Amino acid sequence: MSERKASVTRNTLETRITATVDLDGSGQAQFDTGIPFLEHMLDQIARHGMMDLDIVAKGDLHIDDHHTVEDIGITLGQAVSKAVGDKKGIVRYGHSYVPLDEALSRVVVDFSGRPGLVYHLPFTRAQVGGFDVDLFQEFFQGFVNHAQVTLHIDNLRGDNSHHQIETVFKAFGRALRMALAADPAMAGITPSTKGVL
Repeated sequence: MSERKASVTRNTLETRITATVDLDGSGQAQFDTGIPFLEHMLDQIARHGMMDLDIVAKGDLHIDDHHTVEDIGITLGQAVSKAVGDKKGIVRYGHSYVPLDEALSRVVVDFSGRPGLVYHLPFTRAQVGGFDVDLFQEFFQGFVNHAQVTLHIDNLRGDNSHHQIETVFKAFGRALRMALAADPAMAGITPSTKGVL
């Protein structure tokens, strides 16, 4: 399989974003977005997805975080799609459950070529560290639309909003890692279970 790396730049009236991905990286990440809590969550994708991410974003944060968060999702989705290419040889489906103290989330992804998001994340509060948690749905919708994937996100339980979203992002990274694996064994899929995914 050839190198699975890509870089995408997206410029709009509200944002200027460059996202670079290496799907076969080691979990290294660099971010300059002006949104620390989002960067903390993007780092979970890199570390748990075992991919290298570099995202630089300049947006209209003086208004709010909405455009920047959504456009980072869009640009990251485009970069992942470009890096995956024709999808030959990947597992295609990925899933993960991740706990963090009282919180538990499940994420399932299919590199189907058809965008679809099912999102069930009943946050217990509206903000974490000043970040509007509703914007995470915008991030994932942007990613889904431009990576052309079907994505199901379910927070099964949780009382702490930080824990809720962190379990989602960790599970998302791990589900991507499974789906994008070129070798089924790397995704934890044995010959006896490969066919049932």
